[in-house]
Order: sequence, then structure tokens, then C-alpha cells
Amino acid sequence: MSDQHESRNPVREIENIWIPMPDGCRLAARLWMPAPASAGPAPAIIEYIPYRKRDGTRERDEAMHRYFAAHGYAALRIDLRGSGESDGVLHDEYLDQELDDGVAAIDWIARQPWCNGRIGMIGKSWGGFNALQIASRRPPNLSCVISVCAADDRYSDDAHYMGGCLLNENLIWGSVLFTLNALPPDPELVGDRWRAMWRERLEHDLPFPLIWLRHQRRDEFWKHGSVAEDYGAIGCPVYAIGGWADGYSNAVPRLLQHLEVPKKGLVGPWGHQYPHDGRPGPAIGFLQEALRWWDYWLRDVETGIMDEPAYRVWMQEGGLVRDPGADQRGRWITESAWPSPNVEWADLYPGRDGLSRTRSAAGKFTVNSAQTTGKAAGSWCAFGFEGELPLDQREDDAQSACFDSAPLDEPLELLGAPRIRLSVSASERVAFLCVRLNDILPDGTSVRITYGLLNLTHRDSHESPEAVTPGRRFIVSMQLNDVAYSVAAGHRLRLAVSTCYWPLAWPAIQAILSDKLDSTHFKQVSIHSPI
Repeated sequence: MSDQHESRNPVREIENIWIPMPDGCRLAARLWMPAPASAGPAPAIIEYIPYRKRDGTRERDEAMHRYFAAHGYAALRIDLRGSGESDGVLHDEYLDQELDDGVAAIDWIARQPWCNGRIGMIGKSWGGFNALQIASRRPPNLSCVISVCAADDRYSDDAHYMGGCLLNENLIWGSVLFTLNALPPDPELVGDRWRAMWRERLEHDLPFPLIWLRHQRRDEFWKHGSVAEDYGAIGCPVYAIGGWADGYSNAVPRLLQHLEVPKKGLVGPWGHQYPHDGRPGPAIGFLQEALRWWDYWLRDVETGIMDEPAYRVWMQEGGLVRDPGADQRGRWITESAWPSPNVEWADLYPGRDGLSRTRSAAGKFTVNSAQTTGKAAGSWCAFGFEGELPLDQREDDAQSACFDSAPLDEPLELLGAPRIRLSVSASERVAFLCVRLNDILPDGTSVRITYGLLNLTHRDSHESPEAVTPGRRFIVSMQLNDVAYSVAAGHRLRLAVSTCYWPLAWPAIQAILSDKLDSTHFKQVSIHSPI
């Protein structure tokens, strides 16, 4: 992923330009372009997010977009309607207004004398989401997309719910967005109207979790903006990028599997960052990699990027990652396509003999986890800061039903999303399961490989949940998060099942004879083996 283009152009920067919308609203954008302009019109690269180009992401924007401009592109960082210096009010994520504005901005940029009409979109998180969503609307001038740390499904793989369980991130992120939404524009750019713009934002601001908590099922609210509803709607090439410490890596293999356009996937060891700033490391020369993508799709330059394997991932190796600033042990591997014909399924069975390749005699295993189970979980989505990564899992394992394999005779490499099928019964009408797959080192250290959550009332459908009948056995199927992980010879695999995973997910709440959520219960769940 080295830089194939050593030439550099001088860059002209315009601190703020106004992009008019059809309804008269104006979006604020910062523009970098090759200088002198006499070099002719250039392809454009857009990043379209609400995080305040003037101050919020200024340092990050400067490094990335100036680099693209120095290599011959017009690069724009656009603030969404209602954020930064853009007019209007931001009411929620990914509304039709946001996507309409994005399409209109692409059309306006394509008609400017400094743009040759060919446009790419790049974005991390929010910008990665709306790049995919806008691509699904097929604006004629959008030629390709790089989507980083984003999801194709807003219900199953966003900061709100996981397996029908309420994530604590829903409240954390919602509070951050509520605060950002209340900040004023810069008077230096918008003039005397800054106070009226600020007042309008304050009057319409609201705690966003109040919106999201009204949609606890996978309803039309979440389907809107989920490109998983129709992968075929996307008509331009997509480069999907994630990190194993990030909350959004599951989308990368799904996009590779389902998109009907040219595509590539990359998952590294890092958290919720652009990969040139990736923590934990190793970081990569992401700007150089992005440039190869832009040159191929926006300039018709043969960079070789589409001759390389479609899927490149960091295969993690065993051991706790304690320092998010350090490099994680592992190596890069590639697959020519995903799903890969090189991946074979291996069946393991939890039972009285632990976790083995053969079914054990019938047994019943009851788990009633303390409400503190989950203290070693780390953050749902790490950003590369201290205290975010999962800790030694032994304390959580002690509050879980655990099934251990024998020591492995040879290394076992896992690539993909493990699936589990259990026969369970519960003591309450509302309960959930957390299932973790751990690597047990010879010294007893328990390293989380991957995990999944399931609200048992969502066992058959996230759209139409049904209460559990206490004491009745039923079958549940779960898919854990995608992973690439090498378990060393001599290590054991551990399947750990708990009924709580706080503070990553909120405990199951049982409503007693009323519509109020007025009582938190300890949930007892029994696992019946064999199925």
C-alpha cells in the first residue's frame, strides 16, 4: 500500500464556500484544490458529516483533504444542514433531508468550473453511512465510494441495539450528539445572523436517545438508510473498511458478499479511526491506498488496486492488547472473494465434556449472572484510548456458564462470524444472552475473541418480538461478530454464556402487571444439552 504518486501540486485552500440547496438553504464547505486553477478542472472528493469543519475535525481534515488536493483532486469537507456554519436544523441521523442535500451537493459540485464532473465520497462513521446511502440513490456524477467504520444495517450494527438488546452506547452517543447539536456557528463566517441560527438550533435540539428508544424493534425507522434492505440499489464501486476494535466491522464482509458492483474490503486491528491513525496498530498508509482507489475510478489510471485480492484482513494472534497505542500481534491475510472457498466450518458442541467435536450426554446448565457481569467487556466501539479494550475475561467467566475445549494440538485460525445454536429455557418473560468465544492461554488468561448478544424475546424476529414463556424450552440461533483470530496450539477455546453484559448492554427489564418498566430482575437461563 505504498504511495505510487510522488508528484505534488501546490494547494489552494478556500476556508468557506456556500453550496446552495433547492429550498434556499446553504451548506458550508471547506475546499482544497490544486493550484494554479489553470491546470484545468479536477475530479472532486467529498466528506459530508455534522462534526463542524471549522473546529471539530479541522486538524484531521487538513491532513487528509490537503493530501488529496496535492495529488490533483478538489477535496471538500461539507457540514450537514444544521451543523457548523450550514443553515437549518439537524433533527436526526440520515433523514431524507440529509440524503437529498447530499445528492444536490454532488450535482452542484459537478457543475463547478474547477470540477470535471467525476466525484467520489469518503467518510468514517456518519460519513461512511451516508456515503453508502447516497450511493444507493445513484446520483449520476458519483463514481465511487470509500466507506470507513460504517454499517449497512442501522438496527443490527449501529450504536443503538445489538441482537435486540439496548446498548449503553445509545445513550453515550446520543448525549454527545445532543451537545454537538447545540453549538453555535462561527460569526466570522455567517455574520450577524449567527445568534438567530444558534437560537433556532437550541429551540429544536432534543436528547436523541428519546427518539431512538421509541424504536426498539427493527421497524421502518431503522430500515430507512439501511442499504442492506437493497444492496442492488448501489450502482458505483465501494471500498468498505473497518477495524476489529471498532463497532462496525461486521458490515465489511456483508457488503463484499452482497454488493453487485466492483468492491473491496479491508479490516485492520484498529478502532474507530481512519487507518492512517489506526490504534491499536499497525496503522497503514491509508491516504496512499485511497489515492490508488481514486486514481483508478476517477482518473482511469491503472494503479493495480482492482487486481489485488478483494478482502484483506489483519489475522490477530493470541494475547491481551493492553496498550491501545501499541501494535497488535498478527499478520495480514487475503481472500480473493468473500465468502471464501478456503473457509471450512467446524462443529463444536457444549456439554458435560466441555466444548468438543462430539455431542455429550444430556445435561442442564443453569446460569444466573450477577448484574456486574460484563465489567471486562471494554467499549462497544473503541476509539484507541486507554481503558476501551476488553480485559482479561476471567472475572466475567466466573459469572457465566463456561464450556472449555481440550488444549489444541495445532493452531486454529478463525475467519468469519461464528454461529451458535442453543436449547434454552428462562425463568422470566424477558431475558437475554451474551455469548462469548474466548482464547484460554496456558497461564489461565482469558482473551475475548468475539461475542454476540440476543434479546430472547427477539429469538424469531427483531420486527415482531414475543415474550418468553417461563420454563418452556426453545431453540435460539445467534451469530457472533465477525473476527480474524489465530488460536495457538496448547491454548483452549472457551464458550461463555451469561445473562448480563453490563455496562456494554442494559440489563433485561421486566414489566410487572403494568406498562411501566418498574422492576429489574435477575434472570435465570438454563442451557439444555444436547439440542
